[in-house]
Amino acid sequence: MSGNPQALAGLKVVEFGAYAAGPHVGKLLGNFGAVVAHVESFKRPDGFRLQYPPYKDGVVGLNRSGCFSLFNDSKYGCTVDVKNPAGLEIARRLMDWADVAVENMRPGVMDRVGLGYEEASKTNPRLVMLSTCNMGQTGPRAHTPGFGTQLSSLAGFCGAIGEPDGSPMLLYGPYIDFVASMMGTSAVLAALGLSRATGKGVYIDLSQYETGLHFMAGALFAYHRDGVVAERRGNRDDKAAPHGAYSCRGERWLALSCWSDAEFSALAETLGEPALAADARFAGAEDRLANAEALDAALAALLRGREAEATAEALQAAGIAAYPVNGMADLFSDPQLVARQVWRPREHAEIGMQNYEMPGFELSATPGDVTRAAPVLGGDNETVFKAFLGLSDAEYDAYAARGAFD
Repeated sequence: MSGNPQALAGLKVVEFGAYAAGPHVGKLLGNFGAVVAHVESFKRPDGFRLQYPPYKDGVVGLNRSGCFSLFNDSKYGCTVDVKNPAGLEIARRLMDWADVAVENMRPGVMDRVGLGYEEASKTNPRLVMLSTCNMGQTGPRAHTPGFGTQLSSLAGFCGAIGEPDGSPMLLYGPYIDFVASMMGTSAVLAALGLSRATGKGVYIDLSQYETGLHFMAGALFAYHRDGVVAERRGNRDDKAAPHGAYSCRGERWLALSCWSDAEFSALAETLGEPALAADARFAGAEDRLANAEALDAALAALLRGREAEATAEALQAAGIAAYPVNGMADLFSDPQLVARQVWRPREHAEIGMQNYEMPGFELSATPGDVTRAAPVLGGDNETVFKAFLGLSDAEYDAYAARGAFD
C-alpha cells in the first residue's frame, strides 16, 4: 500500500466489469485509496487478459497481458462463479459489503443473475451502483454489442477524421470508453455525497455513446444553428494556417499551427525564411487558407532536415504552438511526464516490473498513488473473502468446495 494519505480511504468498491470502461473507473478510485475488489471467474476471465496484446515475452497467458494490467492496478482480484448458487451467494455478500458497485455488462445481465440494483439495494440501501455500457440501459439500441471503435464511429468522430476525398478514419483504441470512465468516476463521487447525506442509494445509468457527444460540441452546434455538416478536412482548420504535422529528420514529425499573421511572421523568421511571410500567397490568414497546399509544401521543404525537438523549442520560444509528435517509447521518457510522476513502476507477479499510469490530475493534500500492481486471476481470493467479507477458514473452504470461486 502507498504511504501517501488517501482521499478515498475506507471506500469499498466491488467491480463486475471487464475490458476498459468499467475497470478504469475502479482503477481511478483505487488510485486514491478505495479498496477495490475486481470480480472475474476462471470460466470467464476479463477479456483483456486473453484477447489484447501485448503479453509478457509475447506469450499469451491469463496473467501476462500488459493491457489488462495497465487498467487494473490498485485493485484486489477475486474469482466468483455467479452461475453457481454458492458463487451467487458470495457475490451478493460482496454487494452488501460495498459502498459502490461498478459493472459494464450488457443491459439486463446483472438483473438476470440476481445482482441488479433493485435487488442489491434491498439489503444495502446506501449502495451507489454505476452501470456503464455502450448505449445505456434503455432505447432501441440498448442491447447492441460493440467496442469503443464502433462507438467513436457512431458518435461522429470517425466521419469527421480523414482526407476530404478519403474514407473515415478509425480512432485508435477505445477512446470513448475513457471519456465515459472519467465521467463515470465523477458521477460516482457525486452520488456518494448524496448517499452519505441522505442514507439513500443511487443508481447511475451511463451511456458511453452519449458521453462522447460533448467532444463533438462545435460540430453539433454548427449543424443545429446553421445546418452545416462537418466534413473531413485532413489537418486543415477554419482559422489556423498553417495547421498540420510535418516530417523532420530521423522519421520524426512536428505538429504546429499559426493563429495570426504575427505568429506566421515569427514562424518564417524562426525557420530562417522571412521572405515566406512576404509572399503574397501567404500574406494574410485568408491567403494562407486559400493556398494551404502550397504553404504545406513550402514548410515541408523547410522542416524536412530539421530536428523535431529543437525546432519545437525554438518555435515555442517565438510564441508558436509547436510540439514533436511522440511515439509510444517517447511517452516513457518525456521529461514532463517523468517530472509529474505519471509513470509508477510496480512489480507484477508474472510480468515483472511494469510502469503503471496515474491519472492526469493531483489532489494537493491527498495525491494518491498506484497502491499495488494489477492482480493475477484469483490471486486475492483469501484476502477479499476472509479479510474483507469476514469469512472464517471453515466458511471459505465450504464455499470453495461448492465451486463458488471457480
